[in-house]
Amino acid sequence: RMIHLRPAHERGHANHGWLDSFHTFSFANYYDPCYMGVSRLRVINDDTVAPGSGFDTHGHTNMEIISYVLSGALEHKDSMGHGSIIRPGEVQRMSAGRGIRHSEFNASHEEAVNFLQIWIVPNVSGIQPTYEQKNFAAELPGRLRLVASSDGREGSLTIHQDALVYAGKPENDQMLQHSLAATRTAYVHVARGQLELNGKLMHAGDGASISDEPVINLTGKDQAEVLLFDLP
Repeated sequence: RMIHLRPAHERGHANHGWLDSFHTFSFANYYDPCYMGVSRLRVINDDTVAPGSGFDTHGHTNMEIISYVLSGALEHKDSMGHGSIIRPGEVQRMSAGRGIRHSEFNASHEEAVNFLQIWIVPNVSGIQPTYEQKNFAAELPGRLRLVASSDGREGSLTIHQDALVYAGKPENDQMLQHSLAATRTAYVHVARGQLELNGKLMHAGDGASISDEPVINLTGKDQAEVLLFDLP
């Protein structure tokens, strides 16, 4: 059995003034050959964007990009003509496919926006780019809610990879369980608060890769919010 903890303070870090970003896995100028991702999960960036700032229009190809807002409001525009504002509890998915250009801005001039930018390597390439956004805010407390899957089951977003992405907010001392098949790998990211993963205490920003553990127990400790990736 194996749980490998990735403490928050060991992540890559880049502060550009307008953007304060922590990288769970190698990204941009942060490179660690031991942390290139887990299975098909390639990027978890914990980004805080200053008021009135943002990412100018830039391109992506052949990547499933998920944005998960923790606080504030993120304004999205893309080359497919979509424009939206993503708030806490809302999850956005872009399948970049053969190419998409987009910008992400802080919609507020007073409050910072904190969001997770997640990249999952797709199992197809060169597809028509697509976009999807859903609000799961009311469904996160007290459970693990499926927010992305390969077939859009249970009202989740659809991603082009055999991966299941769950989000949840366990109550304090409430245990949420997830069964992990022997052939699968999981990654847990603590978005905020604290929780226990199979008895190991984890804090905001911590992550853990998990294999050969038939059951993942997540026990809320301090206003926890967690993402769980069930990966091939």
